Amino acid sequence: MEALAALGATLADWPLAETMRRTRWGYAAASTGHVAGIALLVGALVPFDLRLLGAWASVERAVLARVLLPVAAAGLALAVSCGVLLFLAAPADYLGAPLFLAKMALVAVGVGQAAALHLWPGLAAAGAVRLRVAGALSLVCWTGALVAGRMLAFVGE
Repeated sequence: MEALAALGATLADWPLAETMRRTRWGYAAASTGHVAGIALLVGALVPFDLRLLGAWASVERAVLARVLLPVAAAGLALAVSCGVLLFLAAPADYLGAPLFLAKMALVAVGVGQAAALHLWPGLAAAGAVRLRVAGALSLVCWTGALVAGRMLAFVGE
């Protein structure tokens, strides 16, 4: 934990961190972008994951993947980039918060499992069990990350 505290102190000294602490509209814009990114990410992944779990069997997975996965990727990119800015406003506080660390772990597992599915064996080649596991794990990770992130505003000092 000392390493995380040292990292938080170092990051807090960055000029961008100072800017995020001092500019009301910069923080508000980053917060809005973070929420918009999460909405795109979760809004695209939930129907896709439900399809992986067997819903809408008449709709081809490849069609949904072509439409929804780029939206999810754009949402993830927006949420992460804006999330980094929000994090810089109080890095030591976030690094000391178990909920934040849990959120980051869930995001890492969610991204990792998606990459694993699409790279190995690939969406088209994955068996039914692998697809269901991927869909369930994705729903758990992203819902958990969403809840943990939201609860950060209500837990703590």
